[in-house]
Amino acid sequence: MQILKSFDYNAKMDTLPQSLSQIHIVLCRPSHPANIGGAARAMKTMGLFNLTIVAPQLIATPMTQNPPEYLSNQAFRLPDESYTLASGAVDILDNARIVPTLQDALGDCVVSYALTSRRRELNIPPKTPREAVPEILSFANKNQQVAIVFGNERFGLDINEVALCNRLMTINGNPDYFSLNLSQAVQVVAYEIFSQTSFINNILQTEEQFVPQGEIDGLISHFDEIMNKIGFFERRNSERLLRRIRRIFDRNGLQREEIDILRGFLKTVGQRTK
Repeated sequence: MQILKSFDYNAKMDTLPQSLSQIHIVLCRPSHPANIGGAARAMKTMGLFNLTIVAPQLIATPMTQNPPEYLSNQAFRLPDESYTLASGAVDILDNARIVPTLQDALGDCVVSYALTSRRRELNIPPKTPREAVPEILSFANKNQQVAIVFGNERFGLDINEVALCNRLMTINGNPDYFSLNLSQAVQVVAYEIFSQTSFINNILQTEEQFVPQGEIDGLISHFDEIMNKIGFFERRNSERLLRRIRRIFDRNGLQREEIDILRGFLKTVGQRTK
């Protein structure tokens, strides 16, 4: 049996929660090359890097007309279609473990969740991803390895494969059309895992440059000047209106760029009303 090894997170993104390095996505007997690539992409977007593929049974597609056959005693390489659909996540595929049986994939895992949408004659109540993730992260935070097992696109996991797992997970959906693509299912679960970590993504946040009170005072004075100039205060209480304008600015906390926009606007109005 191959020893299950975690991806080298230190070599990838050391800002990610280390608990994610203990979580393994297992694709059991996947058939479509694109779905394997799509699953890798879904994983990487959510900080998961450990992929195990159990006995792939690839079908012919327009892009992969002669799919490679998996033989447990021979080297196996995924087709180009998988790499194309993986986009920037080709490293996930390059480092994926490919094993002959689900037992080989789960040997070192303490907890393993089988994804299923079928009624089973098992006394294990299925959990949704949201319900299951706290336990998954609890084990992962203790450096215990956890596997989430997805079945074949057409038939899912068979009863024997489900029995090898010690937990069940199901993704709720429309009972009249419950047909979730394999890579989409991986994305749903991976997102739920990532969203329940303590990670804070600051990539899209801009640096806020708030201005001192003195500049707000200057802006209010500028409003006072221009509003007087255009006759806005006729029949209106200027002091009360300016207090309300100040409250608007105090409530929202003006930033440097916003001050500049308002100043520019008032300057233009002043120039046009000479």
